[in-house]
Amino acid sequence: MKYTALLASVLLLLAAGLSPVSIYAQNKSVGTAVSILIIDKNAVDGNIIVATPKGYGLTTTAYDSNVYGVYTESPSIFLESTDETQTKPVTISGKVNVLVSSIGGNIKANDFITTSTISGVGQKATKNGMILGTALEDYTSSDQKATGKIMVAINPHFNASFVDVKTNVWEAFTNATDPSAFTQATSLRYVLAVGIALISFGIGFVYFGRITSRGVEALGRNPLASRVIQVNLALNLALMVVIIIVGLGLSYMILIL
Repeated sequence: MKYTALLASVLLLLAAGLSPVSIYAQNKSVGTAVSILIIDKNAVDGNIIVATPKGYGLTTTAYDSNVYGVYTESPSIFLESTDETQTKPVTISGKVNVLVSSIGGNIKANDFITTSTISGVGQKATKNGMILGTALEDYTSSDQKATGKIMVAINPHFNASFVDVKTNVWEAFTNATDPSAFTQATSLRYVLAVGIALISFGIGFVYFGRITSRGVEALGRNPLASRVIQVNLALNLALMVVIIIVGLGLSYMILIL
């Protein structure tokens, strides 16, 4: 299987007419690296690389939507451009060692890994956003500034699996307005979810506000009917809560489907 995939990669490159490639067999990482000119001279093996307006460099932003790959000094397959001697191998797919920290919490196998505020270093993803891939090993450290390497399955994509407990209305709206993170269909889902949530709150409070105002007026005109009026207000308050819950439920269903 390994040699079949290797042969398929070579044939694909030859068919596409790309520049010459070098292929190295290594014993740890199992991934494909391409030649990239890294603008940060202090990049080391395992650093996360992102695309910036100035070129490819180290990430310094958590959940960076421009994440590209991982600088790997010894990739298993290196599609090297012999025309550019200053380029470095950056793994864009497969399994490779990545520098991580515990700034987002201790990492367990199968946790999502994203970028962090530590230059070129990853962290555990705990909310929606762009991720680098999935951790294949654990990493634990009480020092959030310390770093270590773990094997990560590289698959840069936007993750929205934390919507049930981590995403609030404002975060959903902010994510939906970021064109670099979503496809058009995904953005539309978030906009609809936020819209329904806001409408349900609006309808609930406007409806209850009107009922309360009328109840106060009725109470002033007929004090003897105060008990009946109070019961009606309580029922309408319950109805307002139901409207809001239904709206939030619809928003949640839109996000997870």
